[in-house]
Amino acid sequence: MNRKGFNGKAIYNPQGKAGEYSEWACNFYTGCSNNCDYCYCKKGFMGKTWNEVPQLKKCFTDTQDALVCFVREMEHNIEQLRQVGVFFTFTSDPMLPETKQLTWAAIKEALMREVPVQILTKRADFLGDPELEEITPAKRKRVAFGFTLTGHDELEPGADTNMMRVAAMVDLHSRGFYTFACIEPVVDFVASTSMINLTRGACDLYKIGCMSGKRYTRQEQIEAFYMLEMLKEDTGSRFYLKESLIKLLNIDRADLPEHFVEKDFNIFALAGFQYGVCRVCGCTQHDPCFNPDHGYCGWADSSHTLCDFCADPDLRDSEHTIHCVNTKGYGSH
Repeated sequence: MNRKGFNGKAIYNPQGKAGEYSEWACNFYTGCSNNCDYCYCKKGFMGKTWNEVPQLKKCFTDTQDALVCFVREMEHNIEQLRQVGVFFTFTSDPMLPETKQLTWAAIKEALMREVPVQILTKRADFLGDPELEEITPAKRKRVAFGFTLTGHDELEPGADTNMMRVAAMVDLHSRGFYTFACIEPVVDFVASTSMINLTRGACDLYKIGCMSGKRYTRQEQIEAFYMLEMLKEDTGSRFYLKESLIKLLNIDRADLPEHFVEKDFNIFALAGFQYGVCRVCGCTQHDPCFNPDHGYCGWADSSHTLCDFCADPDLRDSEHTIHCVNTKGYGSH
């Protein structure tokens, strides 16, 4: 099953650090009016062409062309996208006044095809948009709204305040949407810890990462360990520590409690699926699938809700594959 290497005009497989956020992403625009001091786009390879006014990517003739392209590329990768969803966006903010109309149109097209969507933003002023109200309760578990929370408004002069974003997260979570927080970059661990505490109970997943290029003092490293000890208490949320933070803490990811997840954790697997039971065929560790050429199945995701046979359409539908061998009486495993 090919999950890497697709590079369309709208949809693509992020690589490197971006791959820690999602296997699939969509970028329609470049440029952003949030004007964050720490923005990697302004300082990276896009720096020479960066603009505080979002610009539709030059590969699109207009927004309608962008939407048509998105739908075409989505349908080309529909099986994979239905499993993990698509992320908006790495090169702008998808909920800016200039970008959100196209984002909403793409979300509508995705949900029509049962493709989940993740939206990462520093805006809170979209909560009154009619497109949000049009998402039915049955479809809300296919939508995850994420907010970058640093606790430092002065570094994000064009964005809505961190407290406005916190309030928006609480509101969306109460409406039945999934929510996640990007605690990155960590400007200081006291502020980041405060953002986590303010959103406990209203955030399903936290992704925490260091500020690129920052040298943290010994005192800041101590504060990072204090934060880690606090996070070890299981309160129902999941935590993904990005590789930058794992390196700073000098810890082994395998030693963390179970509510600390891997980068391939699928937030949409929380929608009533049971840990350790494949959501497609119902197999378990003690009642697996079997294929004579591949042996027994394993887990395709860290959520343990999808076996690797069902993650591969060809293997899933093969006449030689037996799902749930013990239940069907083909022997003991």
